[in-house]
Amino acid sequence: MHRTALGLAGVLAVVALLEILPRTGAADRRFLPPSTEIAAALADRAATPAFWSALGQTLTTWSIGLAAATIAGVVLGAVIGSAGWVRAATSSTIEFLRPIPSVALIPLVVLLHGTGVAATLLLVVYAAFWPVLLQVLAGVADVDPLTRETARVYRYRRLTVATHVVGPSALPYVITGFRLAASVALVLTLTGELVIGTPGLGRLLAVAQQSGAVAPMYALVVVTGLLGVAVNLGVRALERRVLRWHPSVRREVPA
Repeated sequence: MHRTALGLAGVLAVVALLEILPRTGAADRRFLPPSTEIAAALADRAATPAFWSALGQTLTTWSIGLAAATIAGVVLGAVIGSAGWVRAATSSTIEFLRPIPSVALIPLVVLLHGTGVAATLLLVVYAAFWPVLLQVLAGVADVDPLTRETARVYRYRRLTVATHVVGPSALPYVITGFRLAASVALVLTLTGELVIGTPGLGRLLAVAQQSGAVAPMYALVVVTGLLGVAVNLGVRALERRVLRWHPSVRREVPA
């Protein structure tokens, strides 16, 4: 409760500062409107169907891209991590592809898919795939060798080993990868909408900037920030629920 109160106090201090700076002339209100004007612009936007439609389009692109990246990362991570020779054969390719910034692929995806949603989806899947894959590889490699050897001695089936040995060991890593991928996917969703022009909050933001609507532009920036906070809190809640048996979660002190 104490930490929550401090956090709220910090937010209120920033809001008050953003109100004082332009009204006292310390900041040019043409470029930094007072927080009350931003709040009014946000209320105006929230009253329009276009805003909710854009929010829905952003969430749809984000969720589809994140789901596809998670499935691909878990499946390929389990396959690559299951055999040393497969991992050795793919490590150079992974290390080459992983550092490529997703924004560097924008010209390529536009060339392949135009300015449609598929172009942004491809960026999101590419960027969100790597955190999941790397975490799954780490989780598979972290399986206790003694437990793995015991399963081999007792001749457990592959499915039994996957569900009772590898799965529980790798699950915390999978959740960590999912949490990282969720934030990355949101950033790339907004980037694709902003740069490529696919429907969503990012495109609304670009339109507001190009038309000189400064307060609505700040209002949309606030919305994207709130969206990021909501995504992080949601994934954290999922993590605590799925891993409630894990020592790292059981040791957490409630805020």
